[in-house]
Amino acid sequence: MMKKIYFSILFSLATLTSFAQADSSQVASIAQTPVEVVTKAQADSAYVNNDFANAVYLYENILANQGESTDIYYNLGNSYYKMNQIAKAIVNYEKALVLNPGNGDIRFNLELAQSKTVDKVTPMSEVFLVTWMKNLTNTMSEKGWAKLGIITFILMLLMMALYFFSKKIALKKVGFISAICLLLVCIIANVFASSQKEKALSHESAIIMAPSITVKSTPNEGGTDLFILHEGRKVMIKDNTMREWKEIQLEDGNAGWVPTSAIEII
Repeated sequence: MMKKIYFSILFSLATLTSFAQADSSQVASIAQTPVEVVTKAQADSAYVNNDFANAVYLYENILANQGESTDIYYNLGNSYYKMNQIAKAIVNYEKALVLNPGNGDIRFNLELAQSKTVDKVTPMSEVFLVTWMKNLTNTMSEKGWAKLGIITFILMLLMMALYFFSKKIALKKVGFISAICLLLVCIIANVFASSQKEKALSHESAIIMAPSITVKSTPNEGGTDLFILHEGRKVMIKDNTMREWKEIQLEDGNAGWVPTSAIEII
């Protein structure tokens, strides 16, 4: 009798083990099933075939699963522009410019999209040197300025070697002057790279996404109405400490509060 019970227990354990192994193998096979990867070529094909809604879906899928890319943001902006969703087009053009501020095509398309917005704001005047420095900084991205800094640093070391080890006075002068100039360029490149990195990480600007929004004097619906903004307008974020409201400022200096849901931060 005891032997029968013993063998019954062993048989039950063996059966449960086999089922558990089968289940685990099925789970493993499901886990190992490859997920279909969306490629840029697929999204580009949808765009070329004027299937802009599908192109938007594919480009956003790529951004969500494969990370940020200048080309993807640019093409996504173009797709939204073709669908006449100007605010979303501007958002993606702006994000593309953050990654590659020196790209003329992105800037041109951004300005084209901005020309279709309602609000026209005259920026406050600023010193010419400040404007020139901003434009110079925006000729390259953080990576571009960083690469330039590395290259000029290496060249500076070579010129220093020429100065220290050359026996000819003329070559020593060339090495010394070149090393000083390259050092200055290296410092400037690193400063600009740091500036571009800070700009990319600060998320200090946003785009109005609501068709129209009334800017308030205080962060609540009971605040005084100041002015109205429409979708596609770029604003700077002055106060980002509150969850439901953000204090924004226009290029002409006007400022106020808008609901967070009405904007998309770049």
